[in-house]
Amino acid sequence: MAKTRAAPGLSEIIDAAAAGHAPEVAAALRLEEARPAQLLGASERLTLEGHGRIVTYSRKVFIPLTQLCRDVCHYCTFAKAPRALRQPYIPLDEVLAVARAGAAAGCKEALFTLGDQPELRYSSARRALESMGFATTLEYLEHCAREVFSQTGLLPHLNPGLLGAQDMARLRKVAVSMGIMLESASDRLTRRGGPHFGSPDKVPARRLATLDTAGELAVPFTSGLLIGIGETRRERIEALLALRATHVAHGHLQEIIIQNFRAKAGTRMANAPEPSLDEHLWTIAATRLLFGARMSIQAPPNLRPDALEALVRAGVNDWGGVSPVTPDHVNPEAPWPHLASLARDTEAAGRSLIERLAIIPAFARDPDTWVDLALRAAVRHRVDALGRARTDGWYAGSGSPVPADAMHAPRRARGAISAQLKAILRAAERGDDIPGDAVAGLFAVHGAELEAVLGAADALRREACGDEVSYVVNRNINYTNICLYHCGFCAFSKGRGARSLRGPAYTLDLGEIAQRAREAWAAGATEVCLQGGIHPGYTGRTYLDIVAAVKEATPDMHVHAFSPLEITHGAQTLGLTLPRFLSELRATGLSTLPGTAAEILDDEVRAVICPDKLNTAQWLGVMRAAHGVGLRSTATIMFGHVDNPTHWARHLLAVRDLQKDTGGFTEFVPLSFVHMEAPLWRKGLARSGPTLRESLLMHAVARLVLNPHISNIQTSWVKMGAQGAALALEAGANDLGGTLMNESITRAAGGVNGQEFDAARIEALAAGIGRPAYQRTTLYQRIGTAARPPRAVFARNAAEL
Repeated sequence: MAKTRAAPGLSEIIDAAAAGHAPEVAAALRLEEARPAQLLGASERLTLEGHGRIVTYSRKVFIPLTQLCRDVCHYCTFAKAPRALRQPYIPLDEVLAVARAGAAAGCKEALFTLGDQPELRYSSARRALESMGFATTLEYLEHCAREVFSQTGLLPHLNPGLLGAQDMARLRKVAVSMGIMLESASDRLTRRGGPHFGSPDKVPARRLATLDTAGELAVPFTSGLLIGIGETRRERIEALLALRATHVAHGHLQEIIIQNFRAKAGTRMANAPEPSLDEHLWTIAATRLLFGARMSIQAPPNLRPDALEALVRAGVNDWGGVSPVTPDHVNPEAPWPHLASLARDTEAAGRSLIERLAIIPAFARDPDTWVDLALRAAVRHRVDALGRARTDGWYAGSGSPVPADAMHAPRRARGAISAQLKAILRAAERGDDIPGDAVAGLFAVHGAELEAVLGAADALRREACGDEVSYVVNRNINYTNICLYHCGFCAFSKGRGARSLRGPAYTLDLGEIAQRAREAWAAGATEVCLQGGIHPGYTGRTYLDIVAAVKEATPDMHVHAFSPLEITHGAQTLGLTLPRFLSELRATGLSTLPGTAAEILDDEVRAVICPDKLNTAQWLGVMRAAHGVGLRSTATIMFGHVDNPTHWARHLLAVRDLQKDTGGFTEFVPLSFVHMEAPLWRKGLARSGPTLRESLLMHAVARLVLNPHISNIQTSWVKMGAQGAALALEAGANDLGGTLMNESITRAAGGVNGQEFDAARIEALAAGIGRPAYQRTTLYQRIGTAARPPRAVFARNAAEL
């Protein structure tokens, strides 16, 4: 007779949850037996796995649109009778005044909270709505939310209570997220003597129906429990399981709030006992075990101001909305913490405080699914690659200043650094290959871990290249901006779809190209960099003629020319193999290839930003062929648009793997996406370029991942600006690239950092961070040694072109 397997014990249930196996109903109910201490270790491990060492918050304004409510919850001071209010609804001009004050204070969220359907109870509410031209409170809410967004840019989050499908669909068009607290799934609490007696909108089944409707309409939704209002532990678990069921069905719960009841004077529950800290911690930990590592779990910091570290240890990864402008109208006795104090307290708990939007980062990363078309561009433009809020005010190529607190900060890592990160940094120092998931994780670091990554990269730079900063004196010659391709990030090319972008179409003839090369040589240049659009009239013969014209005009000039896309086009138009065409170019005088057109070496991204361009394998194939015929090249990455750290990791590993095979890359060049005139951005389909943090991490992570295979990491002053480039030189970069003389591609995208950065300015920039600079050739030979003519003198003293 087969033996029946014994039910798992409590320890087994907790261990399984910690390993990612959320307990089913029977096992979940067993958690009510657990002491908080039994759950906290597993809960914290899951939280760190899902969210790392950060705690998020949203900087918001709180707009109590109406405090009239048809419900009579026995613990609530938010809802008031008409006689206690100056007016039934806050007028639109006052709503906008609050929103404008919030926007001026750096807020990004407008939280609308209101009583449930007061017009069903109060004639004064009906008269007020009629006088304003609205039939319902929800119609007025829709109007106010739309006006707040259009006039202030704040992103609305709505807490309007019960909603049917029609109302929710309308409100989805004006809000990035919504919420309703389940509070409890216990019908017992709605009976006479219970806290929800007399409150028809607090019937659990009705609230769960609203949650299901939100899921069906793909609305990012916040919900949670109010603990300590008379429920049992078992009832809390049952409520959490009900929330989990709707989330499993729809995937729409962006956050679970575990809020502790606070007794308030003047309410029927003024003398009711408040839940202990242990009960709060137990509930948070149980929530984490039931929902797993990825769910965002919030506890309001103003309701447990002296226990924030304990809340974090229990499983909290978010503080919710915090306002520097408005009070917490639901808990007026508990003021919001000052953000500086909250940051310090969060750091004391071993976490970094990071701002988010009203919509949780995981949902902000997928606005096509979760956000109405009218709001998608605003979400995309305001987030970083991880879906968190942009806060530094820095944009690549824009000339925006680097935040004061980022300027040349010493790399002293303070605070907790995980054992996993320490192991990755040690592996990078040894030159070991770092696996892809670990590479992606390096882009998520903040606080002490961010400083540790930047510091490790800077130390590797010093070991590989010393303290000297190198640069090349060169001239960019972009011989045409007419292009057959339709890259969504490019504002330089001119075609049928580019008439609104900067400047007219042009093509330089061979005589003009040669003249520009002669001018560059006279100004001390050792290199010309030649690139352009894929002109429909160009063939491989065109590219051969361009090289020949430059070499005839300046025989000793290094010709650094033609992206892999141009190489492919040239070979195809002549019916030649890649190696044959590259060999002919080399024989004509081509010296090296720029590693542009790489963008992101991941076909998932390329399908969005450059669907008709080379795919990843083709780009790598051109570079392999070039290296095979003796032509070295650079490698680039153009990032910060529709990509994310997983794509960045794949790109870096593809470059690393090819370099290990061929050794043909001379340097790696991060190119931050300049968004201002880019077609994808103008259509609302791309982010606003990388943040400064992401840009610095790209230089640092490249140094760590490519060590020891690529020694030179270049920073682009065109993209980073002088201040940003200086920071990159302290985060793993050792090279400032070229003086350029005629930069036009970034300028076409809206860049304002200039067309030239001459040798004197480069040397001054390096001196500003206490580093010497030297002029090099394209292949990193020092200029001015016995082996090379001292053209550095010409470069420093040449007249402006």
